[in-house]
Amino acid sequence: MTKRTIILAHAAARATAHRAVDEAPAGHVVTITEPTKRRIQEEKYHAMIADIARQTTYAGQRWDADDMKRILVDEFADEMRNAGSPLHHDGRLIPSENGRRVIQLGIQSRDFWVKEAAAFIEFLYAWGADRDVRWSEPGLYPPVRAESREAVPA
Repeated sequence: MTKRTIILAHAAARATAHRAVDEAPAGHVVTITEPTKRRIQEEKYHAMIADIARQTTYAGQRWDADDMKRILVDEFADEMRNAGSPLHHDGRLIPSENGRRVIQLGIQSRDFWVKEAAAFIEFLYAWGADRDVRWSEPGLYPPVRAESREAVPA
């Protein structure tokens, strides 16, 4: 039997899952998990992180989008911990062997569940709003007249 993934989205999918369990040989394993993030969520938070990296500083300096992503994921994980709902794959810090560095292990945005990715996007909106980030997402702001920089009435 090959590996199967069945998304329990409706009654027919649930029936298929029941059949697969009933037909599985003894010793096979069934794992039911929350859904992982969707591609559209990933695209959105990467665009938001790029906006933040272009427009803000952290610890007094600018960071490229890859570094800013690590910073923001760490900030998000800390906020989730403090709120009493740590990420399902929360990280940990360990000292380097020589004791001169701290190494973070475990937190990867690729492992976000859908609800964690949604919470991360909300966190990014709040983080950016606190720093006056102007999002590049189309449709968020009213059109502006080039000559006057005034919003065009809707």
